[in-house]
This record gives sequence, structure tokens and C-alpha cells, in this order.
Amino acid sequence: MNVRFLAIFTLSMCVAGAAAQPNFSFYVSTNGNDSNPGTETAPWRSIQHAADTVQAGSTVNVRGGIYEELVSINVSGNASDGYITFKSYPGETAILDGTHLTPGARSGMLTIHNQSYVRIEGFEIRNYRTAEHRLAPLGISVTGAGSHIELLKNNVHHIEQTFDGRDGPGHGANGFGIAVYGTDAKAPITDLIIDGNQVHHLKTGSSESLVVNGNVTNFRITHNVVHDNNNIGIDVIGFERTAPDPAVDQARDGLVSGNLVYNITSRGNPAYGDEQSSDGIYVDGGTRILIEQNVVHNVDFGIEMASEHQNRATSYITARNNLIYHCNTAGISIGGYAPERGRTDHTAVVNNTLYENDTAGTGSGEFQMQWNMAGNIFENNIVYAGPHCLFVWNRSQAEQNRPTTTIDHNLYYCASGPQASKWAAASATVTGFDKYLESTGNDLHSSFSDPHFVDPAGKDFHPKSGSPVITAGANTGLPVGELDLDGSLRVTSGKIDIGCYQRK
Repeated sequence: MNVRFLAIFTLSMCVAGAAAQPNFSFYVSTNGNDSNPGTETAPWRSIQHAADTVQAGSTVNVRGGIYEELVSINVSGNASDGYITFKSYPGETAILDGTHLTPGARSGMLTIHNQSYVRIEGFEIRNYRTAEHRLAPLGISVTGAGSHIELLKNNVHHIEQTFDGRDGPGHGANGFGIAVYGTDAKAPITDLIIDGNQVHHLKTGSSESLVVNGNVTNFRITHNVVHDNNNIGIDVIGFERTAPDPAVDQARDGLVSGNLVYNITSRGNPAYGDEQSSDGIYVDGGTRILIEQNVVHNVDFGIEMASEHQNRATSYITARNNLIYHCNTAGISIGGYAPERGRTDHTAVVNNTLYENDTAGTGSGEFQMQWNMAGNIFENNIVYAGPHCLFVWNRSQAEQNRPTTTIDHNLYYCASGPQASKWAAASATVTGFDKYLESTGNDLHSSFSDPHFVDPAGKDFHPKSGSPVITAGANTGLPVGELDLDGSLRVTSGKIDIGCYQRK
């Protein structure tokens, strides 16, 4: 991740947020009337009426209750007057409920199209369903172009596309929890914040729970809880022809941090059948993305940085200080989706903790390398394999002996011991840690040793005092970041630990 980019991005967000804002407060209530003035004592009835009426700098306080309406935000704030904010009234929850509403070809419970300086905060958005293949329900939809969109502390659930597709994996219909699609080739969606939302119990068909796609830049996906969905948790996408110019059809320059993602599987999803191929966090064609301080568990793939598009790359991604455990397939996966489809370039996987992944015994191991890779790094990671004792799977025989990924300064362990450890490649599987070192030349500064977690059964993966991971990591030249998963300093007295935690 480009440090200069992060500094400039953070500064720009702070400056924008500091703009003076007029104090125009309006109110919506289930017992209001749209002919009222919208005051606290005489509120409006519909959120849509407020969205058609208010101006820059306004705050719309929506009282608790159920609103059976689809809302389209048709107004923008601006840098001088400030955001237009739509939020649940303090201490209450405004609910957008789609139980009795019919989705359109692509329709959101709440839609923002070509608007800027809009903040959506504290809504519950639920129960929007269809089984029609041609229809696509969305919880929150942001499309077109625009800047300074904030989606904060919303609870999006039971958005469901249940079409029983039988045309093969990935050919089902589409549904989304939160979807941001930059569809304008001339201007991006930029300065986007998606923070503190819950996105759960979705049926998304071939689509994703929370996604940014196309011409989207300078975004932050932070502190969200995404769980119990039947396809990908968080996705950053490029090259799907979302924006009509290939030069900008790529989500880029973003941060995915502090999220909790769990119970995500495509198994049983009609679009995928028995496949376990959903990701907790996925970058498919994005570039210059920082993925850090996330906890991902009980999903199919933990974190995947791949590309599904021919001659297109996922590139310049840093995944660091993440905890990934009990995934059905690989904990981390990189490389092109297939020999003829996509590649992964200049991706750094550093200071992560992987624990007993590939629980379904798929043979993908803890760290999976697929096809068409160049300039990648896998270092300073704790890799604790489960009963299969399978650590690395390199699917591409043609690339086994090329320096596509630098692998070193890691700590490996499985209960069966180093002689039972397996390191798989397309041509053969090497058994034994020493034989793996000899045959590959990888991990010359790595070790095979128990990391001595505090309480792995209780999901406490901090290292105990005396753990071999302490001060054993490489620091020079790696993008290790400033903070570990706990938010503690990543480097202490010039030393760095292996794994996602730094012992104080």
C-alpha cells in the first residue's frame, strides 16, 4: 500500500469533514403527514418526501417505526454547506421494510444515484425478497458518480434472491446487501466510507454481501460485521464492465480494515450447489488496496486476492495483521482464477495468523497459490495447520520453479509434527519440512515450531511469553504497518513478532 496515498486520503477526508454546516433539522414519523413542515412537532410521513425536499446541510431525523417504502436520495450536499444526513432518531430505530414490496430489475431499498455529500446512518433495512431470475434486490445501492458518501451503522439483513438456478456455478440471479457501483466512465464514486454496518442473513445468489465495483476510488470499508450469508462477504471488484471505460473500470486506492466476517458459505446456494467457494474478503481485479486488522472465520476462503478476468490482474494489495481461522478451504489464496483467467501481481501477505483452515479437506491447504503470479510476498505469518497438516498448495506446475512469490520468515506448525507436514504442488506433494526447504528453496529463515497461543480453543491467538514468534519476524523492506490487530505498535524496540499480534 502506498503510504503517501494513505496520508493524502486521510487528510482529504478530515478536511472535507471539517466544513462548516448549517443546522437544518427535519423530522419524519410514522404518524406524520407530508403536508406538514417537517418539524419535530409536525413531522413528515415519508422518508422519500424528505429526500425530495431537503437541501445541503440538512439532517433528517427519522423516528422509530416501520416504513414500507423504497427510498431514492435525489439531493446532494456540498463542501461548503455540508452533508445531507438521513439518520434514525437518537435512541430509536427507523426500519425500511420490504416485506410487501416487489423488487425491480435492479432496485434498492435505499438508492443513491449521482449524488454527493450524503450520509445514511442507523437504519434497519430488511426483508426485500424475490425468486425471479431477472430481478435483483439490494439493501443499499450507490451508483453512477459522486463523492463523500457515508454509510454508517446500518443493519441490513434478509435481502434475498432465491432463484433456483440450475445452469451451473455462478449462473444464478443477483442480490446484494450493500452495493457501490461506479458506472460513470468520466467521474468516479470517491471518498466513500462504509463503516460500522451489520450485513447479515442474506441470500445473494451469484453476487456479494458488501461490494465496491467499477469506477470507485478512495474508499474505506471499516468496522463492519458481515455474517451468515450465502456468498462473498466483502468484495472489491474490477473489470466487470461496470464502467464503460476499461481504464477506470477497477475499484482502487481503498482500505478494508477492522471488519469481522464469519459464517459465509456458498454451499447450499442454488447458484453454486455444493461448492464451497465464497470468500470472507475478496479482491477480484482491484488495485492498491490495504486489507488489515480483520478477523475472518468459518467462511469458505478466508482472504482471496485473485482475478477472474483474462489478462487482468489484482495488483498491489497488502494483507497484513489479519486473523483467519476455521475456514472451509484455504485461509489465504492468491493467483489467477484459472490458467487462462487473471493473475495476481505485487501482493504482500505479511504478519497474518492462519489457524486450522481447509476444514473441509479440499486440499487447498492454509496458503493457496493459483495461476499467473508475479512479485508477491508471503512473510512473517503464523501458519498453524489442522489435522491434514497441509500448508501450501501451488496449483500451477508451469510456475513452480519461478520466483513468483517470495516465501520466508514464517512460522509453521501442526500437531503431527514437521515430518508429517505436506507441501503440495501441481506435480507432486512433498512430505516433511526439511524436504520442503530443500526442494523449493523457500522459507530459509522460517521455522517449524508450536507458536504457543494463549487459548486457541477459546479463540485467543495471542502468543504466550516465550513463544518462538516473539521478535522473530523480518522488518526491513516489508509493509508491516504501524499497528497490530489489537491496535498496539507493530514494531517495538526495532523488533517485530511473527503473526497478527505484537507482544507488548
